[in-house]
Amino acid sequence: MNAEPAFSGESRYLALDTSGPVGSVAVSRGANVLARIALTARSEHASGLVPAIDRALAEAGVGRRELQGVVVGEGPGSFTGVRVAAATAKGLVHALSVPLWAISSLAAAALAHDVGAIRYVLFDARSDRVYGACYGVGRTGVQTLVPPHAGTLRDALDGNVPGGAVFVGDAARRHCAAIEGAGFKVAPEEREVSLADGLLRYLALNPGALPVSRVDIWEPRYVRASSAERLWTA
Repeated sequence: MNAEPAFSGESRYLALDTSGPVGSVAVSRGANVLARIALTARSEHASGLVPAIDRALAEAGVGRRELQGVVVGEGPGSFTGVRVAAATAKGLVHALSVPLWAISSLAAAALAHDVGAIRYVLFDARSDRVYGACYGVGRTGVQTLVPPHAGTLRDALDGNVPGGAVFVGDAARRHCAAIEGAGFKVAPEEREVSLADGLLRYLALNPGALPVSRVDIWEPRYVRASSAERLWTA
């Protein structure tokens, strides 16, 4: 029986995430990013992702057949964006016969910021609703302190917020006054935050993370049902 492939510091990887307002693509050797592309318009995530991948590969000087794996943000976030990245990643690994790593987009955001050891990520889910999770980040690994969840901002703030947590993410910036009013710290806004970089950093800190075992049946983790599914089951 063959051993599961492991993330390697010498191998070339493609990382992609389109779960939020800004999508990102990165090509790396291990966690060392050789090229990155930002997709700043959410409306262009579907049409612009594949061209962005081709451009990043060209800038990195890496051919598709030289890739040893693909890393994708599995959500939560925009349902359309998460599906676009997932479908693209599945198509690539099928065509190239390489492994697929699926990592929480919340964890990727935690690793995309450098704001201390405990990072509470909040993604905007419209109105006062958020997707959230909290991670402890150290030199030797990443620990999930609060698992991915969906709810209101108040649910998150009234829940188990680890001491010393710094809030990051688009919802943290949107609700900065409320979060700071509740006694918590919000990280200063950073101009360039690439979740694709965060995906690669996550695997570099957790090289034993296993790739998806059955890509054909794998689905993203939306954390909550889509609006269409909620209407169907109501």
